[in-house]
Amino acid sequence: MHYTNEQKKRLRKFNLRSSILHTEGNLIENFNIIQRIFPTSDLVKRDLIIQNQKAVLCYLSSVADEDKIAQFINTISSYTDETELFITNNTVRSNQILEIETAILNGNSILLVEGDPVGFVYSTGKVLQRPYTPPSIDNSLRGTKISFVETEQANIALLRRFIKSRDFQIKQVEIGNENKCKVSMAYIDGLVDEDLLAGVEETISKIKLDSIISASHLAQLIERNPFSPFPQYFTTERPDVAATTLLEGKVVLILDRSSEVIILPINFAIFFKTIDDYSARAWVASFNRILRVVAFFLTIFLPGIYIAIISFNYEIVPLKLLLSIGESRAKVPFDPLFEAIVMEITLEMLREAAIRLPAPISTTVGIVGGIVIGQAAVQAGIVSNIMVIVVALTAISSFIIPNYEMASSLRVIRFPFMIMASLFGLIGLVVSTMVLMIHGLSLSSYNKPYTLPFSPLNRDAFKDTIIRIPLKYLWKKQDKRNEE
Repeated sequence: MHYTNEQKKRLRKFNLRSSILHTEGNLIENFNIIQRIFPTSDLVKRDLIIQNQKAVLCYLSSVADEDKIAQFINTISSYTDETELFITNNTVRSNQILEIETAILNGNSILLVEGDPVGFVYSTGKVLQRPYTPPSIDNSLRGTKISFVETEQANIALLRRFIKSRDFQIKQVEIGNENKCKVSMAYIDGLVDEDLLAGVEETISKIKLDSIISASHLAQLIERNPFSPFPQYFTTERPDVAATTLLEGKVVLILDRSSEVIILPINFAIFFKTIDDYSARAWVASFNRILRVVAFFLTIFLPGIYIAIISFNYEIVPLKLLLSIGESRAKVPFDPLFEAIVMEITLEMLREAAIRLPAPISTTVGIVGGIVIGQAAVQAGIVSNIMVIVVALTAISSFIIPNYEMASSLRVIRFPFMIMASLFGLIGLVVSTMVLMIHGLSLSSYNKPYTLPFSPLNRDAFKDTIIRIPLKYLWKKQDKRNEE
């Protein structure tokens, strides 16, 4: 058997000269090999006698199911002439040390018999799965009240509850060197683009890391432009969202040990839509989406516009409002940029504190901290009343963005805009906007433009972007397209 350089290094790490078990079936020698690989206290050794021959059953107690092991031991102990036939039919034979190592890590038990140069792998893996719970990040108003869990097969089963079709298919890819992890690519045959499927599989197979723990780690590894301020991946913990995107011809990546899945490819508009929009009437859903777009612009531009107007372009402000602003800033010794940065950083600190603290305390800290600090800063003359209002509106706007990754990116993007506004006024904001637009136009997600359907223009897609037409006409249009 051909081994890679990494596998050879692992064998040398265990001080093993050979990649297979003892050829003469020396029981002590074979168990010593396993003990050398797993010098840990949860490696269990059970001595057995099978047809007058010594045998050893070894496994990791932390990941193996003790009930299955007890049942296996009782079965092979009670059988006489049929014991060998039972073991042959219910186990997998292997003499490869690395295969035996992987089997033990997966919770399986290894039966070693005196005089037999192979190990018998018996499936005793323990299924560790928490109960299904409501989504904690992607809040559900009128959709499903269940979220993904950390078990791959359970997540696939959830998707199959929503998509009962033989065209719903799964393809598995294994990644990781030391701590291997399975990634399942879910798609609907006939709807998915074959080039997209091949591109995603190729990207995943090129990942060479020792371990990948969560879906967010994998998503960052497969995005094409990691230095972009815009997220190029979309993660969700809701199976109804994943099922909907599968029906649109997208690929869903399911990572074992992660309660989120990754959706590919994506575009900019997907961050402003939620699955709950389709549970509301068209006018309500459209209003909510327009509100999110307005919140997007306020989050980025509002502090910068305030700084630009106060520092450079105050002539465009009505006289009465200008006098009010001047009166509120009369006792403030700092320029507007310093005001804005102090308040924005204070707000971000309060936000992070609210996330890290226990839930009953976090709400109190966020509300009381914001009110007390804001009021004290105004009375001390560090910031003006108008700046407190601007920062509060900016914070509220960022909360309206339904996707956490996009909302977090916008919180960072507004700082360069504030600096450009303090240096060049409204001209700086215009230049910054042009740079951001050019960058967005240059992005793509697996050969799909990031700015779809705005550029290139797709009029049909506009019916489910900023506005949403009634489902009766939207789905009728999709059905006609599928028939064609």
